[in-house]
Amino acid sequence: MINRLINLPKNQSFLLFGPRGTGKSTLVKSIYKEDERDYINLLEAETEESFARSPDLLRARVGALSDQKKFVIIDEIQKIPKLLDIVHLLIEEGIQKQFILTGSSARKLKRGGANLLAGRAIEKHVFPFTREELSENADTAMVTAIMHWGSLPKIFQITEDSEKKDFLQTYANVYLKEEIWGEQFIRKLDPFRKFLEVAAQSNGKIINFSNIARDCGVDDNTVKSYFEILEDTMVGFFLEPFSTSVRKRIYKSPKFYFFDIGVTRALARLLTVPPLPSTSYFGEVFEHLVVLEFVRREGYLRRDYRFSYLRTISAAEIDLIIERPGKPLACIEIKSTDRVTADTVKKLERFISDFPNGEFFCVTRDPIPKKFGQIHALPWFEAIKII
Repeated sequence: MINRLINLPKNQSFLLFGPRGTGKSTLVKSIYKEDERDYINLLEAETEESFARSPDLLRARVGALSDQKKFVIIDEIQKIPKLLDIVHLLIEEGIQKQFILTGSSARKLKRGGANLLAGRAIEKHVFPFTREELSENADTAMVTAIMHWGSLPKIFQITEDSEKKDFLQTYANVYLKEEIWGEQFIRKLDPFRKFLEVAAQSNGKIINFSNIARDCGVDDNTVKSYFEILEDTMVGFFLEPFSTSVRKRIYKSPKFYFFDIGVTRALARLLTVPPLPSTSYFGEVFEHLVVLEFVRREGYLRRDYRFSYLRTISAAEIDLIIERPGKPLACIEIKSTDRVTADTVKKLERFISDFPNGEFFCVTRDPIPKKFGQIHALPWFEAIKII
């Protein structure tokens, strides 16, 4: 069992969100012992049908639990949002149980009234493995594997590359059917399927809604709604442009990153194309890796960091800007090079006058920390912990 960075509440009910396959069920089962928990899995058809027909069965079931059964785990709660009302009432009535509610779709819960638990059950998120969870050492073999296959827990249980490829392709297809189409978030599957491929190929790039709409044969608003579905179902997130004005003209459209490198490559139909050092594709995947590591770590530590990017019309860019409460603005350029020189950081130097109180970092694969004027060049695995 790999130790996760997430810190779960010990005495308070909570909602645990995360995409399918990120290890939510494994995590809660490992923490809450079998003889102390009542486990309800809504992915089981018979269980889902029973509670969908009569949500009040939950009250009767919980009421009959012995004192030893301190924890009630409901897996994939978004399947029956009405159960949140029952949980809410039980908590209000002071029942001496801790509810652990896992879900892979916030979208359906929002429509089902998850706000009723505000203040009564806190919200946590779980992600694919971080590098820190996998190992204390950021060895080349591990980084190469993550950049090729991603870091969903199941990937690390598979030894053959052909089976990893099959798993990721199946994951993408099953997700389409179960999470999107099955929950009736969209009316037509074919345009959305095409959208997923185009969006994955555009991962980490500034979104041009009109171009994507044209490629998918839908209108701009439909594409925007598709991205919202991906965000609500935790398959990706927007990286908004930095909002504070600077001297330079800047792009104002967001970027979008998928939640896992392997799933992104499967959706983009690029699993047979290895990211090779010194190629532009390697640079794109490495940037994806670093951004995901920062976002996942913040998701666990919850320091109220805010992430954005900045790119000027002249193509000067800060890959990642982190607003850190009580600390200077962190301006980060991500480079896949394994040897940093003064030339490597020249583009980032252009922004120093725009952010006189900021801290500037060049995050790379170079294992040796360096400093060039005001710019700190750090190994990526150290930068994630330091910044």
